[in-house]
Amino acid sequence: LREAGERARGATIYVSLEPCNHYGKTPPCAAALVAAGIGKVVVGMVDPNPLVSGGGIATLQQAGIEVVVGVETAACEELNEGFVQRIVHHRPLGILKYAMTLDGKIATDSGHSTWVSSEPSRHYVHHLRAGCDAIVIGGNTLRRDNPYLTSHDPDAPNPLRVVMTRSLDLPVDAILWDTSVAPTLVATEVGANPETLARLRDRGVQVLELDALKPVQVMLHLYDRGCLSVLWECGGTLAASAIADGAIQKVLAFIAPKIVGGSSAPSPVGNLNIRSMSEAMVLERISWHQIGTDLLIQGYLDRKLG
Repeated sequence: LREAGERARGATIYVSLEPCNHYGKTPPCAAALVAAGIGKVVVGMVDPNPLVSGGGIATLQQAGIEVVVGVETAACEELNEGFVQRIVHHRPLGILKYAMTLDGKIATDSGHSTWVSSEPSRHYVHHLRAGCDAIVIGGNTLRRDNPYLTSHDPDAPNPLRVVMTRSLDLPVDAILWDTSVAPTLVATEVGANPETLARLRDRGVQVLELDALKPVQVMLHLYDRGCLSVLWECGGTLAASAIADGAIQKVLAFIAPKIVGGSSAPSPVGNLNIRSMSEAMVLERISWHQIGTDLLIQGYLDRKLG
């Protein structure tokens, strides 16, 4: 608006979320639109924040600006889903992402997993990481894969990288300990190995000590840090725990046209104590896309928060 100056007068502006009408980290957006002389505002969705919720629209209308509400609402709700989750449920949006073979394996019997998905799928995940505030893995994933957990794009942001571990049995020279690329947080329990924690802190790694290391507690901490969306790229055991804890609301499953077999090859989600298909967790709002040679299935879990 500042750059447009007088050219903005009488213009139409399109926003995915209702302009705010209160002072927060920035001044009121609604007031800025009024001052700029905007003639029409098209709003995708009403802001669920009780500090706003209709107030921004009212401010615009009182100033004589034409306001159209509810255009492409479903798309705007998906675009703003992390913000909505934070405002409504006081938690970040938990997204479980995994890649598996056609027979439901995330690795072979030997644990080898490079690579299950296609290169276009991996590029998609890099873009996904750039749009999230944090990524969570467990100690097993760190030991097995020694991942970067970055966007792999020098012009894109990198999320906070979180490792959940009770044992602190972690590699001395893991890639994640290089915090010049992106910050790393190790979440563990009070009383864990003080020598290891001291070594991590010396490397610039942040440490979170919890009375009980549970996904819901980690998500509450990330909420307190201001996170909107958290990507879970963990193995099956931690994935099952996160689902059971109510930390996951959205699932992204990449299915590769590969078969590896193996009675002990790991699957993406561990034991959920489900004994019959009638107890199965059914995803809602399903969509699917082909990415490279893979199929990406996206859906949402109808689960109460832990």
